Order: sequence, then C-alpha cells, then structure tokens
Amino acid sequence: MAVTETRVLPPEFIEAAGKTYLGDLATATGQFKTADLSKVFGPQFVAGQDALQAQAQQIAQQGIGAYKPFLQSASALAGPQAYQQFMSPYQQDVIDTTLKEFDVQAAKGLPSLAAQAVKAGAFGGGREGVQRAEYQQASDRNRAALQAQLLQQGFGQAQQLAQRALSNQLNLAGQQQAFLGQDVGALTTLGAQNQALQQAQLQAQQQLAQQQLQQPLTAAQTYGQGVTSLIAGYPGQTTQIAQPSPNPLATAIGAGGTLAGIYRAFNPPTA
Repeated sequence: MAVTETRVLPPEFIEAAGKTYLGDLATATGQFKTADLSKVFGPQFVAGQDALQAQAQQIAQQGIGAYKPFLQSASALAGPQAYQQFMSPYQQDVIDTTLKEFDVQAAKGLPSLAAQAVKAGAFGGGREGVQRAEYQQASDRNRAALQAQLLQQGFGQAQQLAQRALSNQLNLAGQQQAFLGQDVGALTTLGAQNQALQQAQLQAQQQLAQQQLQQPLTAAQTYGQGVTSLIAGYPGQTTQIAQPSPNPLATAIGAGGTLAGIYRAFNPPTA
C-alpha cells in the first residue's frame, strides 16, 4: 500500500534565491579566507616621522650643551680677581694727574702760613715750624684720602662691570636654552600635526581597503537577510508525495529479524 507524505515547500522563486545566496556566501567566504590580509593590515598604514619632527630632533641634538661656553665664561667672571680685566688702563694716569694738581694747590698754602708768621712776629720761630708741620700732615692725609678714593672708584667700577658681564653670560646661557627649546617645541608641534594628518589619511585608506575586502561577504549577508524576510513573508506550498509500500521482508527484519517475523510478513493472519 502506498504512503502519502505531505511537505510544505517555499515558492520556487524563493528557493532559487536561497540557492543563489548560499552560492554567493560560499564564494565570498572562500575569497575572504584566501585574501592577502597584509594589504589591509601592516606598517604601510602607520604614519612615519614627519620631516619637521626629524628637523626638531636634529636641532635638539646639535644644541645639546650649547650653553656651556656661556657658563664657562660666567664661572671665570665669578672669581675674586675677575675685576682686574675691567680696570681702566688709564686709571693710574688719572690718579697721577689728580695728585699733581693736589700738590700744586697744597703748595700754594705755604706762603700764607709764612705771611701769618711774619705778621705775628713769629717768622722762623718754633711756632711757625709747628704750623708748617701740621699743615703738611693735613695735606698728606688729604692726599692719601684722595688717592684711596680714586683707587676705590676704579675698583668699584671694575667690580660693577665684572658683575654685569657675569649676569650677561648667565642670561645668554639661559636664552640659548630657551631659544633652542622654543625652536624644537615649535617644530615638534608642527611635525606632530602633519603626522596626525597623514595618519588620518592612512586610516581612511585602510578602512576603504577593509571595506573592499569585506564587500562580497557583506553583500552576500545582506542578500541573505532579504531572502530570510521573503521566506517569513510568503506562505509555503503544500505538496503531497506518494511513497511505495514498505517491503514485507524489510519490515520483518526491522521488527526482529526472526523466522517468526519473516513468516508473519508473508502469511498475514486471516480475519
């Protein structure tokens, strides 16, 4: 006796679309598995050092220790004898001329002492000698004080010049480093901006390459989603398929495989 089996099958156009999807998916998957991933991943998508960054590095290396000559000069100017190189070479001439003028003026006071002694009737006496000695002592003290003042002025001016030169050398050392740092910093910043722009461009290229690699697989997946939606939206077609009756011998063997089973398969009981 024939057996009828009922199956619910999708419409033919949906079945054809499903087969197309499976074929495309298999092809896209195979291509993806065998693709050369070095074309979408690798150092070619990493931005290298910008030219300005390299220049900043070179300037920084060349400028290392550029301040040292200024510090060495400053160290020499900090010594106790540093003022000597700033002493005026004409100082002694100034002192000699000034003292000579002082002596001239001091000598002009002696006649007045003699005149006073004559007027007092003590010319040539002991009183006049005492006055002359006192005058000379006072003149010598004033002369020595004037000479010391001139020397002190020269020394003070030399000290000021030495201190000024020391400060200048220290300032130059600091400025050397500051200017170097500014140049290196500016070049580094500009270079980093250029590098970031280049990196963004490389990332865009990498994303495009990855999208192109995945495009067949993405398209197949999108197509498959559409097919799935069609299957869900269309009712299936009911088909009945007639199947032949089972072989009595096979049935008997399946039931137990005994001689009794085989006998019953070919000699069914009568009603």
